[in-house]
Amino acid sequence: MKAQAPGKVVLSGAYSVLHGAPAVVSAVSRYVTADSARPAELVTDEVRAALRTEQAAPWFDASELRENGRKLGLGSSAAILAASLYALERRTWAGSEPELRQQLFERALAAHRAAQGGGSGVDVAASTFGGTLIYRLPPLGLPELTPIALPSELTVEVWTCPTSASTRELLGAVSALGKGEPSAHARWLEEQGAAAASAARSLQSADAPAFITALRRQFQALFGLGLAAGVPIVTAELAELEDAAEQAGGVLLPAGAGGGDIALFVGLGPSPETLRTALGARQHYLLSVRLSAPGVGPCPPVV
Repeated sequence: MKAQAPGKVVLSGAYSVLHGAPAVVSAVSRYVTADSARPAELVTDEVRAALRTEQAAPWFDASELRENGRKLGLGSSAAILAASLYALERRTWAGSEPELRQQLFERALAAHRAAQGGGSGVDVAASTFGGTLIYRLPPLGLPELTPIALPSELTVEVWTCPTSASTRELLGAVSALGKGEPSAHARWLEEQGAAAASAARSLQSADAPAFITALRRQFQALFGLGLAAGVPIVTAELAELEDAAEQAGGVLLPAGAGGGDIALFVGLGPSPETLRTALGARQHYLLSVRLSAPGVGPCPPVV
């Protein structure tokens, strides 16, 4: 069985999603493929945590989520996990496709958290279900997922950054801030959470300008959080160019936890050539990718 699962970008709600605020995540049209008929050349920690005793990990190819020898920051570990589990389970599954995805999501979520020592699981949801989701962690139970359509007039560009980011290190620094300076930690997470809630509401009402405004608020909250924690959640390049993005009617901000990997330009049209030139001069490159891609499923036949 050959399967594929998409990567993801987190558009809104980084960090605050771990404290109950809604995140917005979208599956992207770059895929991991897995083949249960071929032996694994590498078994990730997440797949190892999910395997049943009688199962052997399938082969996978995650090259679409890498460039120039490094991960792009598009959620490759979750996509590898979702594609691998689907490839193992689909052939013998007797139920419906939605039931299979739900079962695989719960299993993948538990394995991903076990391997990574926690996490929201937002990337697992995107790789499993696809589309664009509003994702919220309740106090108890499974995450709440609400499929949402991005407004048709909204443009989201995905840019690679010249530096790689460690989400674990960034989360660790923010956690240390909570212990050392709880008031600063609470202030910035409250601001980020309020802006994330505003972003989710704006998508539910299909209000693209309000969504951009909410993302600008998140830029400021993430910049303040990073400054307080002593880590570059908003990189120097994005901080330098955000005014130019705002003058163009959009916003330039880190995707997800930030620190590098992926940046987003979000506006009511494409980024202007002057901003693209400035990003290119800082070794940022526009990725050819579509949002709201389909979730995990069989690989399409080769024509």
